[in-house]
Amino acid sequence: MPATVLLRVFCPGRLLLFLLPLLLLLARPAAAQQAGDTTSVACSPPRVPKLCVELDARQAVDPAAGPLTFRWNMGDGTQLTGPTVAHCYAERRRYTVRLDVVDEASGEVRDAEKLLDVDFTKQTVVNFRAADTVRVGQPVAFDAADSQLPACRNMVVIWDFRDGATSTGPRVEHRFRRPGRYAVRMALRANGPGSCPDSHCVSRQVVVLP
Repeated sequence: MPATVLLRVFCPGRLLLFLLPLLLLLARPAAAQQAGDTTSVACSPPRVPKLCVELDARQAVDPAAGPLTFRWNMGDGTQLTGPTVAHCYAERRRYTVRLDVVDEASGEVRDAEKLLDVDFTKQTVVNFRAADTVRVGQPVAFDAADSQLPACRNMVVIWDFRDGATSTGPRVEHRFRRPGRYAVRMALRANGPGSCPDSHCVSRQVVVLP
C-alpha cells in the first residue's frame, strides 16, 4: 500500500504543503501452506524482489508558489532531479532518501526538506537459486541464503527435491539419480506471530538429463 508522507517546504512569506506518496515496489509474499503440508498445496515460482521506489512531490497545495526544483539524493550515491523520480537499488539494505528543494525565483536552496527511510531489510523474501539443467549424478547446489521472514524467529529452510529426498538448511547439495523434470520445493518455517508457523513455499523446475 502506498504510504503518504506530509512534506513541508518553507519559503519566505508562505507555507507550501506537498503530499508525497512513497510507493515501494516489493514482491508479493509467497503463498503459505499450513504447517505440515508439503505435498498437496501448489507452490508458486520464486519471484525476485524488486528493490525499487517511486517518489512523487508534484501535489503542491499552493499553486502560486512558483516553480521549484527537486533534487533527490537516493542514499546510495545516486542523484536525481524532478518532481517525480524512480530508482532501483542494487543491495537489500536500509537507505535514507534526501530531498532538497530550490525556489527558482529566489534561488534559495532548502537542504534536506524531507528525509525518507527506505528499508528493504524488513522485506519478506522467499526465493532460491539452482541450476536449471543438470546431469544424473551431478551435484546440484541449492541456495536460499537470501530468503527471510523478518517478523519471525528461528527460521528453518526445508527442501523437497521431489524424488523422495528432503533436506534442511539455507544451502544444500543434492544429486538426482534418475532423469526427468523435478519441481523442487523450498519452504520457510519459523516461530512468531501470524503466518510464521506456516510453510511459505516456492518451487523451481530442474531438468535432469541422462
